[in-house]
Amino acid sequence: MPAWDFEKLKFAYAYGADACYVWVPMFSLRARTNAFTMDTIKEAVDYAHNLWKKIYFTANIYAHNMKIKPFLAQFRKMVEMKPDAFIMADPGLIHIVREEFPDVEVHLSVQANNTNWAQAKFWDTMGIKRIILSREISIKEMKEIHEAVPNMELEAFVHGAICMAYSWRCLISNYLSNRDPNQGTCSHSCRWEYKVFKDEKTEAELEVVTGRPEDYQELTGNFYLEEKERPGEMMEIDEDQYGTYLMNSRDLCAIDYLEELADAWIISFKVEWRNKTVNYIASVWLAYREALDAVERWEKYDVMKLSWELFWIANRWYIPGFLAGNTNANAQFYERNGSYGTKSFLGILREYDEKEKLVRVEVKNIFKLWDEIELVSPSWVSKMKVEKIYKSNINHGTKKATTTFTEQMHFDKNKAEEVKSAHGGGYEVWINMDKAPEEFSLIRKDAPVEVDTGKLGEFMKDKIKK
Repeated sequence: MPAWDFEKLKFAYAYGADACYVWVPMFSLRARTNAFTMDTIKEAVDYAHNLWKKIYFTANIYAHNMKIKPFLAQFRKMVEMKPDAFIMADPGLIHIVREEFPDVEVHLSVQANNTNWAQAKFWDTMGIKRIILSREISIKEMKEIHEAVPNMELEAFVHGAICMAYSWRCLISNYLSNRDPNQGTCSHSCRWEYKVFKDEKTEAELEVVTGRPEDYQELTGNFYLEEKERPGEMMEIDEDQYGTYLMNSRDLCAIDYLEELADAWIISFKVEWRNKTVNYIASVWLAYREALDAVERWEKYDVMKLSWELFWIANRWYIPGFLAGNTNANAQFYERNGSYGTKSFLGILREYDEKEKLVRVEVKNIFKLWDEIELVSPSWVSKMKVEKIYKSNINHGTKKATTTFTEQMHFDKNKAEEVKSAHGGGYEVWINMDKAPEEFSLIRKDAPVEVDTGKLGEFMKDKIKK
């Protein structure tokens, strides 16, 4: 699982991740959203290793000349922190690192676009230990790569956002907002809402533009693009009440392909994560941890049940990417540029008062008295009803580096107000809870679903491979 701050790192490990990848300051493709500093990534390494978990440093930029010298200076400091591996993409930087730090384990980033066994053989000669395979290849191709280079470890993405560009190499963001995706500052311009306009021209103007005004016919109905060498292959470019989303890719979900991936010698299953919440971590790993444990035991797992868990978090509806072949037009999400989710993330549980049977909640989204909510923890999911809500007049401050209940801060009725609802925006409330929650627990509830759930169910049945 990825982690762009310390709290998310802790949640990822708590919910079953065997390894996390963190973005190093300045030299990763998540420069804009990375909360780690050189001090805190050292602390993260110690935390991971104390749990007997692995941690990888992502240093996957393609460097310009001016960045090579500072990269190497910082790399020497990072080597001393002893992460389990470095995830890199730039062949020049990899070459220098292999020469100067021959004992350091290097994993090839997905940004290096490894799509075939010949590339894998090359990277084997460069001393690469593991390749994170391109997201544009199939399971069949993965197996062929393993057969050609059997000593190479292979890793594949199984869940998360998909970029419309080839392995993230896109310049739309650069063009529209001066933020370069290839330097870690993508603004996701491909998912913005665009409108289609028809150029109104007079007959005289059409003469200038086309030279054939007599052949011009006004377009009505739906609009499509057809490439001249591919007659009959239509790409819709019309707009409806949602707008036009030509490049708004659906999300990747491989929950029903884990057995095949394991048979293809994929030894590491990777989750993509752009600025997601701890709720995302919890739901993804409640599903994938159960499935992967079943695969390791050579047992079947309930794909439909686990798929519903993944639809509860924000998503643009799922496809298996290229794992089973090219998805063609199904890869695009035409509904909207946002996402759907059938559950609303309400908050993180911070402290528990055993005497009062109340828990302190860092509120993320609104909930009210008598709401039916779910308590989500690494070990179980249970239902409960909100019977009491107290708004504390003292904001204890959210503990971003910890979610444990070891430092008790007891509820004081004299400094609290009983209310009927809790709102997001950074403040905290106390709610009833019969017993102490497990560390890293969350609460959520059913959200107003803006899409026909019957249609969603049919989509899921079609998505789950037969």
